Amino acid sequence: MSAWDHTRRFPASIVRKSAAAIKSQCCQEGEGAESKRGAPQWYRLAMIELCRPKKPPARRTRASGRQSVTIPAQLARQVRRVAKERKVTMSRALVTLAERGVEAEAAERAKLTAAYERFMAEGDPAEKSAVGEDLIRAIFGRAAIAKDPLR
Repeated sequence: MSAWDHTRRFPASIVRKSAAAIKSQCCQEGEGAESKRGAPQWYRLAMIELCRPKKPPARRTRASGRQSVTIPAQLARQVRRVAKERKVTMSRALVTLAERGVEAEAAERAKLTAAYERFMAEGDPAEKSAVGEDLIRAIFGRAAIAKDPLR
């Protein structure tokens, strides 16, 4: 048994098929000759190819997924009412409402980021105070700062 014997690691059918494919691709003039170690160049390339770690198959993203959720009775009534008004199924109404909720949350996050950036960029102390109040309202809501009756 020579140093480059493959029979212990790989089934012969795989080695023959892979080696033949690689030999046909890479054997040009003089490349098929024996190397110093005794193995032909194409064979060593085949072994390298077989030993190379394989990438896992790419996962497909699902177009849609099935979910089961439990919602409170009052919310279910509201969703049913929305579905009836729009003449769609309960599932479609839930999807639409969930999409709108996600979009509203993203818009709020963008509004908060913009208020923070305005606050950090402002240099004038009087303006910074007004912009700071806007930032506080963006974080805690509109009623976070009471109007001063003395002003």
